[in-house]
Amino acid sequence: MEYTRRNRGVCSTQTHVVLDENDVIESVEVTGGCNGNLKGVCSLLRGMKAQEAIARMEGLRCGPRKTSCPDQIAHALREALEAAH
Repeated sequence: MEYTRRNRGVCSTQTHVVLDENDVIESVEVTGGCNGNLKGVCSLLRGMKAQEAIARMEGLRCGPRKTSCPDQIAHALREALEAAH
């Protein structure tokens, strides 16, 4: 299942996620933002259950912002799960 979400409140502009039939993350790609850091986060997420990734990243903040790129990834994963089920 592929899902793309437009990010809000952060430097990155969108998040694209691919989940397998068991809700395991096959890939995550983030456009914009802190390139090196986001490549590392996306690499670490590969093979993780979407729910576990959401639990780890949801609510994280970037400086004074009320969200962060990891939080936006969590939102994309949650929306992908909702769309798939």
